[in-house]
Amino acid sequence: MLEIKTILLFLLTAVAEIVGCYLPYLWLTKGKSVWLLVPAGLSLALFAWLLSLHPTAAGRVYAAYGGVYIFVAILWLWAVDGIRPTAWDLVGSAVALVGMSIIMFAPRNA
Repeated sequence: MLEIKTILLFLLTAVAEIVGCYLPYLWLTKGKSVWLLVPAGLSLALFAWLLSLHPTAAGRVYAAYGGVYIFVAILWLWAVDGIRPTAWDLVGSAVALVGMSIIMFAPRNA
């Protein structure tokens, strides 16, 4: 159960981070409203808070989270940007998720 909770928390965290970065991108590159910075800031605050909910060392959480972020970013590429991931995108995402799983779920003595 801890594994499922951890993965779901990472997925939510990644979406919060991507939204928090995507909205300023729209403002800076696509001429969208500067008001997008308000929800972007809130989303990045949510991102930071979600990372703090993990019960393990912060460095381990940050390292493992990167693998989930890669996976969600590739999904974002497809769902939001409308660009279908390549086989290499999918393989890279799978490798990143395996790395996350090793970091987060390997047996530990301490």
